[in-house]
Amino acid sequence: MEKKVLGIFAHPDDAEIMVAGTLSLLRKAGWIVHIATMTPGDKGSAEHTREEISLTRKAEAGRAAALLGANYHCLEFEDIYLSYDRESVNKTTALIRNVRPSLVLTASPADYMVDHEMTSRIVQTACFSAGIKNMEVNEPIFDEMPTLCYCDPFDGKDLLGNPVLPSFYVDISGEMPIKEEMLGCHESQRSWLRAHHNMDEYILAMKRFSARRGAEINVKYAEGFRQHLGHAFPQQNLLKEALGELVRSYEV
Repeated sequence: MEKKVLGIFAHPDDAEIMVAGTLSLLRKAGWIVHIATMTPGDKGSAEHTREEISLTRKAEAGRAAALLGANYHCLEFEDIYLSYDRESVNKTTALIRNVRPSLVLTASPADYMVDHEMTSRIVQTACFSAGIKNMEVNEPIFDEMPTLCYCDPFDGKDLLGNPVLPSFYVDISGEMPIKEEMLGCHESQRSWLRAHHNMDEYILAMKRFSARRGAEINVKYAEGFRQHLGHAFPQQNLLKEALGELVRSYEV
C-alpha cells in the first residue's frame, strides 16, 4: 500500500523552513507527499492587499511543493485570527480523511506565534477525529489514525525562551539543496521579513538552525521532531521505520 505523509502548517513557507528535508527523504523513499497550510499568508506583506498577497503566497507554496512532486492544499483561514473551533477542526479533519496519510507532521505545540500553536492543537484533534463517524464531516471516515509528529519550534525555543529539544532527529545533510530551493520559492516572504522584522537573511537563518540541530547529532544538517504518544495514537516511530539510520538520537 502506498505510504502518504501530510505536513500541515500555519503559513506558506513554514514547512519549507522546518521539515522540507524530511519530506524530500520520504519522497525518495517512495512516499506520496502532501503539504497544507491553514492560511494563505494573507497578512504577510507590507505593500500588497490581503487578496494580492494570498494569491502570491499560494502560488509560491505550490511551486515549492512541485519541486518534490508534492500536492499543496490551503484551508483558507485567516492569519492572526486562526482559532481552535468547529470550522477549523472539521475542515482539517476533512483534509486528513481525503489525503489518508500514514504520517502527519505539524507545528510545535509551544511556539513563538499563536497561529502555530493553534495549528498544532487543531491537527492533533483532526488526527484523532479522522475515524469518528459522528463528526460534522462529509468525507468517509479514515480508520487508520495517523502517526503524528511535531517539528521544532522556530529557533528551538518556546515562547518564554526555554530550549525545546527534539526526541529524535532526521539527518537531512544531503537534502539541503532542495530545502534551500523550496524556501527560495517564497520570495514575497523574504521581502515581508525584510520590511517587518528588519531581517534579510531568510535562507541563511534556516541553514544556521538546521546546522545547529545537525551539530547535536554530529552531522551537517538535521531537522528535529517529537512524536505525539498520547492514548490511542500510534506508538511506533514511523519516520525511523521509513528512513532507517538517517533518524538519530541526541549524541552530544
